[in-house]
Amino acid sequence: MFSTQPTRKNRAHRPTKEPQNNANRNTDYGPKNYPPSPYYPAPQTSRKSRRRSRVNWGCILPIIVICGIVGLILAAYLLFPANTNILLLGMDYSDPWLSLARTDTMILSRFNPWRPYVGMLSIPRDLWVTIPGIGENRINTAHFFAEGNQPGSGPFAAIDTIQTNFGIRPKYFIRLRFETFKDIFNAMGGVDIVLDEPLAGYEAGKHHLTGNKALAFARNRSGSDDFFRMQQAQLIIKSAMKQMVSPRKWPRIPAVLIALSRSIDTNIPFWLWPRLGMAVLRVGVDGIDSRAIDREMVTPFFTDQGANVLAPNWAMINLLVDEMFDR
Repeated sequence: MFSTQPTRKNRAHRPTKEPQNNANRNTDYGPKNYPPSPYYPAPQTSRKSRRRSRVNWGCILPIIVICGIVGLILAAYLLFPANTNILLLGMDYSDPWLSLARTDTMILSRFNPWRPYVGMLSIPRDLWVTIPGIGENRINTAHFFAEGNQPGSGPFAAIDTIQTNFGIRPKYFIRLRFETFKDIFNAMGGVDIVLDEPLAGYEAGKHHLTGNKALAFARNRSGSDDFFRMQQAQLIIKSAMKQMVSPRKWPRIPAVLIALSRSIDTNIPFWLWPRLGMAVLRVGVDGIDSRAIDREMVTPFFTDQGANVLAPNWAMINLLVDEMFDR
C-alpha cells in the first residue's frame, strides 16, 4: 500500500478534486494520470561477488581440461595400437621343469579394442609346413626342436614358423602347460559348457566341469581326427572367458590370476592386459570370431617315414587369413 500523503515526488500527480459521482469517473487516466509507481532500487552486484565468480570459473576450467586430457590418454591407452596378434601354445605332456614338448594346441589370435574385434584361428598340429632352420615337418615340432637346441627359444621358433608360412608375425605368445590347466579351472570354481551336439563323450546340453574334467575335455581324442580337439579347445577357452566376465565370478579373480601365473609363460607386458580385456568386453564373448583350418583346407597324406600329416591348401588358407588378419 502506498501513502496518499503528498510528497515532493507525488504532489504533482495528486488530483485537485475528487470526483463526486463514481459513474461519471473518468477511468481513462492517460499517461499523466496513472498513480505513481513504487521505486525499487536495482540490485547491485558487489565487486567481491563478481571477483568470486571469476575465481570459481578459474578453478573449474583447468579441472575440466585436465579431466579431458586424462580421458583422451586413457582412451588412447585402452584402444591403441588397434591390432595385437598373440600366439597361444598349448604344450602336451612335458617335464614340469622343462619346456621340451610339442605344441599340440596352436591358436593364432588377434585383439582389436577399437574396431572392436577378437579372432581365434586354430591351426592343426599335423599341418606340414616349412620350419626355419629345420625344413619341412609338422608345425607342432617347431617348438620342440628349438627347445632342444636352446631352452626358452621354443615360442620364438613357433612365431618364426607362423610368419614364414602365414605371413603374420605375432608379437606376443602365451605358453600353457596342459598339466596345470586343471588348476586354473579349479580356481574358477569349475566351468560351464553348452554343447549343441554330442562332443568329447558328453551329450548335448549344459555341463559343469571341474578342473580334471575340463582338462580331459580339452585333450579328448575320441573324435575321428584332430579337428574335434581344436573345436574342444576353443569351446573351453570361450566358456572360461564368458564365465570370468560375469560379476558373480569376480571375487575369484585373485585366485585365478595366481593359478595363471603358475601355469603360463608369456612375454605380454602387464600394461597390455587391460587393453586385451577391453577388446573382449567390447566385442562380447559370443562375438569372438572362432575359426579353424578345417578338413576342406588340407589334404591328408603319408610321409616317406610313414607319418600321417596334412598338406595345406594355401589358396584356401590364405583367403581365411586375409579375412581375419587384414594382411
